Amino acid sequence: MTPTGAGPAGRLVVCPTPIGNLEDVTLRVLSALREADVIACEDTRTTKVLLDRYGVSVERVRYDAHAERRVAPKLVERMQAGEVVALVSDAGMPLVSDPGLVLVQACAAAGLAVEVLPGPSAALAALVASGLAAESWRFVGFLPRKRAGLEAVMRSEEVVVAFESPRRVGASLAVLAALDPERPVAVCRELTKIHEEVVRGTAAELAARYADAPPRGEVVLVMGGAAEGAGDLAAGVAALTRLVEAGARARPAAAVVAELTGTSANALYEALTAAK
Repeated sequence: MTPTGAGPAGRLVVCPTPIGNLEDVTLRVLSALREADVIACEDTRTTKVLLDRYGVSVERVRYDAHAERRVAPKLVERMQAGEVVALVSDAGMPLVSDPGLVLVQACAAAGLAVEVLPGPSAALAALVASGLAAESWRFVGFLPRKRAGLEAVMRSEEVVVAFESPRRVGASLAVLAALDPERPVAVCRELTKIHEEVVRGTAAELAARYADAPPRGEVVLVMGGAAEGAGDLAAGVAALTRLVEAGARARPAAAVVAELTGTSANALYEALTAAK
């Protein structure tokens, strides 16, 4: 309902869509899609499958990472004229490792209302399925490809939830195993789909499992938090590794690094040996 004296109630409705099983769409999302004047889709063909399933016939426009800066101003103009725009990604919540931020920011700048509907989330589903205690946790999107960035994420004392390419699961878990072989991990694959699978184990066990047999489909990794002080140990091991690669003897170098960092020389040496 438009307030008395106000202009047309144009607005943006952010609509999460199923991450696999089409029956997971909410009634509110279906209602919003039916009532929208236009649906902004990451991929119009993917969204058409969902719309056809529930008999929704509404104009669709492409709104992906390559098009959003070009399309966002046009959608804002339509909302300013009183239209309702529904924003969807291929799966899950828009803006969470998916396009949409530019449009939401543009709406905020233009004073347009933004309504966010709750719905499916691969990150939350994996976190719960992992069985890891998560009083505090962090979502990092896709894991960094460079080792330094990857190690920095893995030193977190919070539970970490991350997307990962199935081709890189084995390599990423090998990095974690080198830092902390006993760290609990869950590899969550094809969540809500026919071949859904959750494999739990230590970093060392799962690194070995996936070293030569990458999982298939979409993957979410859930990694237990590092023990308090593990970040200091990992940083010390990294420094020790560089010294050894430069020609230093491992035992004396471990003693030097231990003195500088306050960590155990034996722990540094053992971690270095385990990583080889």
